[in-house]
Amino acid sequence: MVRQELTAALDGSVLPSAAGRSLQRLLDDATLRTYVRVARTGALRSRLVNGEKPPTAKATNTARQDCLDLIREAAGLPPLLLEEPSPVELRPTPGSERLRILRRRLGDEVSRILSPGHARFVAVLAIVLDTRARAGELVAQRVIHLSDDRSRIRVVRKPQHGTGAAAADETVALSSLGKAALAQWLPFRAELTEPLQGSATALWVSLSHNHAGAIDEGGRHRFRMPGMPLQQRGLIRSYNSGRQQYGLAHLLPPKLEQLRRALEDSG
Repeated sequence: MVRQELTAALDGSVLPSAAGRSLQRLLDDATLRTYVRVARTGALRSRLVNGEKPPTAKATNTARQDCLDLIREAAGLPPLLLEEPSPVELRPTPGSERLRILRRRLGDEVSRILSPGHARFVAVLAIVLDTRARAGELVAQRVIHLSDDRSRIRVVRKPQHGTGAAAADETVALSSLGKAALAQWLPFRAELTEPLQGSATALWVSLSHNHAGAIDEGGRHRFRMPGMPLQQRGLIRSYNSGRQQYGLAHLLPPKLEQLRRALEDSG
């Protein structure tokens, strides 16, 4: 995000042209303060949100500053001094009764899977309910992380940045919902990955062609085949769209992270 915003700021002449030729000038306090001020307005966003470029959220602003401080530290510079950011307010989480209703509803969904996307969506939710995994932990899962009888799954816990905690392995027993949802998803996954001739190991894979973010010499996007490992951004997008598409917006919170925190709060 920071790289894209800085590129947009340079291309749009928000920053002095010398900043594009000199790392020292780019990391200068005055240059970065200008960048941060404009970035917070949303003007440097790479995508529109409901047709607009709204100001960036507090969490994004905090992450941006953390990234800049890491870059400056690597360059031997002190942290960038900005006004003290306001504490990030956590979004509310669904209560235990809503979680119970969600589990019952997903049990109904498992029995009437409509498509590979539907199967993947339900399976991801079922695994989150069983493991409380973060998005980054989900996309790191591999088929070999499942036990031979598909009754348990391994999760490599990756604590949130800044906590200082090390990653840790945990094996979690799957509920009947989790096992049933995976039983629906795995055959679709096998079909999607078949053209890759055994090279696909990710548990969660893409459903269709999508561009890899890289551009070839002709300026065209390089496309990834279906069946490739699902990336974190793709998983989050599928969660956001699936809430509406499968009629679960009244049960699922807007963010996957809210669901994970609700599960932690419920014990």
